[in-house]
Amino acid sequence: MRFRRLTVDMAALFAVAVALRLYLAFAVGGEAVWDGHYYDFGARRIAAGFGYSDDLTIHGATVWHPWSHYPVGFSAFLAVFYRIFGSDIRVAWVVCASVGAGLAAATYWLAHRAFGRRGAIVAGLLVALHPGLILYSALVMTEQLAALLTFIAFAGAIACSTPRRRAIAGGLLLGVAALVRPQALLCAPFIGLAALAQIGPHGLPAVAFAQPTALARFKSRVGALAIVALACAMALVPVLPWAARNCQVMDGCALVSTNGGWNLAIGAFPRATGRYETLRSSDGCSDVAGQVKQDRCWFNYGLNQIAASPTRWLKLIPAKLSHTFDHESFAVEYLHEARPDDWPDARRFFARATLTAINGLLIVLAAIGCAVYHVRSRGRLAVGAAIAAVAIMAALLLRREPPTLWPLALIPALLPWIRLKGAPESPIALRLASSLLLTTIVTHAVFFGEDRYHIVVTPVMCIFAAALTAGVFRRPAEA
Repeated sequence: MRFRRLTVDMAALFAVAVALRLYLAFAVGGEAVWDGHYYDFGARRIAAGFGYSDDLTIHGATVWHPWSHYPVGFSAFLAVFYRIFGSDIRVAWVVCASVGAGLAAATYWLAHRAFGRRGAIVAGLLVALHPGLILYSALVMTEQLAALLTFIAFAGAIACSTPRRRAIAGGLLLGVAALVRPQALLCAPFIGLAALAQIGPHGLPAVAFAQPTALARFKSRVGALAIVALACAMALVPVLPWAARNCQVMDGCALVSTNGGWNLAIGAFPRATGRYETLRSSDGCSDVAGQVKQDRCWFNYGLNQIAASPTRWLKLIPAKLSHTFDHESFAVEYLHEARPDDWPDARRFFARATLTAINGLLIVLAAIGCAVYHVRSRGRLAVGAAIAAVAIMAALLLRREPPTLWPLALIPALLPWIRLKGAPESPIALRLASSLLLTTIVTHAVFFGEDRYHIVVTPVMCIFAAALTAGVFRRPAEA
């Protein structure tokens, strides 16, 4: 009965979400532009049997030229549908709308494991009805697929019954997600930590490290490290065939893609602002040919810039995180680029302001929800104090010029991993969701920020916002 109700809820959320996304995609969608152009082109090449590549004309002859600059996963996924239904942009809209709807269902499942049906319905509806996520489904971009595959990896880890199985299943699925978004690999150690948790009363995890002797504790910790290492190793398994392909056809070996060095340089070079800036040949690496060699050159260049001026690089971190979390405009500008006549300035500015306001509200609610859920066992006074503390922080941050809310994202990124004395630990599902947010923050603090990067963690914010309902009105349900 419980499984049937869960299935019905997820199917209903999917139906609502996919209907909204398909309607909007066909109403406002256009050709693939910016990074989406390359994802779409790569998918068309794979579907046509040419692999992840383009053609170069050298001395009048057409030469097959392999790619690896962008991660292959999204293009390969889209290519499956292009191969079956044809390489039409409308196929991409249907695929992206379905992925976005699947993300609403996956969010429900993960939230259900954290705090039961009521909070799960709220979390799923927040994703299904989120205007930014609905609009994003009209774009040929990777972020929602990356989030969906990472959530599936978390679900795979949680659903297994033993630590080893959790590490293997979660790690393997996470490796698939890494082919879409390589940063997913950073979640592998957290998959390992989650694999060690045992479900106790009320669905709360209890890590069984406590042993009566020092030797037993040592053996337990060694075993824990082995499980974490197993999860990390399993995450590499789906990636290694692609890495072997790169070693064979590229000008050097690359694990997934060859844009990590570029991104590091963009976040560290003298003209760095905290967001994307175009690298020029005059910046360096002008005499280096080949995607792998260029990426390594830019990587070394970025490291040298950080070493030469570490203080400047560290001072850019708030700007990077502000560009990542404090506004939401990418989807609007993408659609404006594809169909400029449909997006006059007044409509663009209104849409950007609306999406930014909704994103900011969601961050505040996620911070409050996380704080409230964390102290729920301490009583109403603690819950009230948590709400007041976060509200005061938000008010102070909004008084800044420009207004900023990214520091509030640190609350759901860190708090689930901190256990209050005498209080239960956060559920496994909540901690894994937190790990996606934490690794996203770390990634863009190191490299650079753009508002499209927070789309990956918008469902995480929805889960923590829904935790406000679970934290105030009920204890966590059985996971």
